[in-house]
Amino acid sequence: MNLLANAANDSHDGFNYAVLFLRVVVGLTFAAHGYFKFFKGGKIAGTARWFDSMGMKPNGTIHAYVSAVTELGAGVLLAVGLITPFAGAGIVGMMIVAMWTVNRPNGFFSANHGWEYNLVLATVGIAVATMGPGTYSLDDALNLKFAFTPKLGLAISAGLGFLAAAGLIVTCWRPPAKTDESAG
Repeated sequence: MNLLANAANDSHDGFNYAVLFLRVVVGLTFAAHGYFKFFKGGKIAGTARWFDSMGMKPNGTIHAYVSAVTELGAGVLLAVGLITPFAGAGIVGMMIVAMWTVNRPNGFFSANHGWEYNLVLATVGIAVATMGPGTYSLDDALNLKFAFTPKLGLAISAGLGFLAAAGLIVTCWRPPAKTDESAG
């Protein structure tokens, strides 16, 4: 009987360590993208120009700030395991917008600047929100982990993430008209 109890405890510990590792690596990677938009490269101004060039309305500056805050916030929340389904929703929403507006024309593979990487990150956001953040999380320490059932975690992360992305795309994205480079 002790052998079965030890195996169950090992499995439970294995899950908690695995989800901790997944949350921290993906969360900090996602947060780094938001940090980069604020403090590195072209910063907010450069990110705003990029959003303007791809047709985000009313102006790229708004989208640069929203994107940077969402990436930084959702990434940190996922990494520490706090309100995990909402962190997942932020990741899902950002990745759907990126898939649709930037990467979709390039096909699936990220080697061709496709939407493969976006899909993986969105899937992690949904999976962690659905299975829960594990014992080594702020949700667990604050007893919030049990407020989110797997079905609720799935609904919030996938549903809210998709609705937010769809709303943003429908209301704000106006891709620039393609120019015919061969005419002349």
